[in-house]
Amino acid sequence: MERQVAAVPRTTEGDGTPVPQRLLAAATRLFADQGYDRTSVQEIVEAAGVTKGALYHYFGSKEDLLHEVYARMLRLQQERLDAFAQADEPVEKRLRDAAADVVVTTIDNLDDAMIFFRSMHHLGPEKHQQVRAERRRYHERFRALIEEGQKQGVFSTATPADLVVDYHFGSVHHLSTWYRPDGPLSPQEVADHLADLLLRALRP
Repeated sequence: MERQVAAVPRTTEGDGTPVPQRLLAAATRLFADQGYDRTSVQEIVEAAGVTKGALYHYFGSKEDLLHEVYARMLRLQQERLDAFAQADEPVEKRLRDAAADVVVTTIDNLDDAMIFFRSMHHLGPEKHQQVRAERRRYHERFRALIEEGQKQGVFSTATPADLVVDYHFGSVHHLSTWYRPDGPLSPQEVADHLADLLLRALRP
């Protein structure tokens, strides 16, 4: 008797795009347009042109998709921040580059950011804690640049570094509520303005 072997979902579909990327793109579009809680698994797989079996093979659940939508942006930003922090440049330039970059990468992934801040409460306790830990790691690396400049006397110590971090990321986290691609400012122009504000606030 011939043994039955469970079918493994193909890693790519018709246009050659990997299935996980197709699912993430479809989920991101639907979550942004109609909200996480109003989007069904069936709608996601139909939009991605794959089966439910493929979704559960790669992600396990709709919640896993929500987590990955934000986690992929955070991974990108963490990698870029690490590169800026380690660069052989004066601390003022490294901080400004990092401050501007997080603005540009957030605008480039505006749907991801909007989905996260609207829907983070849908994550279970374990994933919620994991995301908070990942964000904390990013903020701590950013804060370390400020503290480095404060120790060198390049930045003022009048305001605690923690408050400076909250000040900048408060602006970043609100980008999804007001930035429009067809507005008067490009992503880089917004980034330059916010980074310059941060540096001006830190100068002795």
